[in-house]
Amino acid sequence: MTFNEILQEVPQMTVEERKQLLAALLNSLNSTTTAKKTRSLLEFKGAGAYAREDIDAQEYVNQLRSEWDHRP
Repeated sequence: MTFNEILQEVPQMTVEERKQLLAALLNSLNSTTTAKKTRSLLEFKGAGAYAREDIDAQEYVNQLRSEWDHRP
């Protein structure tokens, strides 16, 4: 059913059915907008560690990548 077809059906609905339709639409809208995951500050632990050691950012990334080769 298209959006326009649905709109044509609305005037034929009872007031109670319109309220139920509106509630369902609002509920579906709220569930999609509030589904965003909040981030924890703890997820950023260690980010920017190179900045405290006066190491170039690219050098720091290269160092991390070289450590990956030695992990089991």
